[in-house]
Amino acid sequence: MAIKKIMVVDDSPTERAYLESLLKKRGYDVLAVESGELAIERSKSDLPDLILMDVVMPGLNGFQATRAITREDKTKHIPVIICTTKDQETDKIWGLRQGAKNYVTKPINEAELLEKIKALG
Repeated sequence: MAIKKIMVVDDSPTERAYLESLLKKRGYDVLAVESGELAIERSKSDLPDLILMDVVMPGLNGFQATRAITREDKTKHIPVIICTTKDQETDKIWGLRQGAKNYVTKPINEAELLEKIKALG
């Protein structure tokens, strides 16, 4: 499946703008949302090809949102890459157990992120 539409989930307007700019320059359509709750809702209505999920957010955190999206029949086919400042090995293992396909830490290494996106396409 070719990846065209990517949802960026991050409560930081700066991070959302940075990732949106990076992805749009590479030709991706980007849908930016600021919360885990909105990510779950919009993933069902917009059906993106990929979700980039922050973890540390108010309300529903990225691990919880990832678990909900990857276990919901309508959205479980959508791959999730967690993009977070949480860089402990236990965080990575937990993220993958929630259903994420991959995990990258901030500050984002652009080449690494783009390679992981390409590998899912």
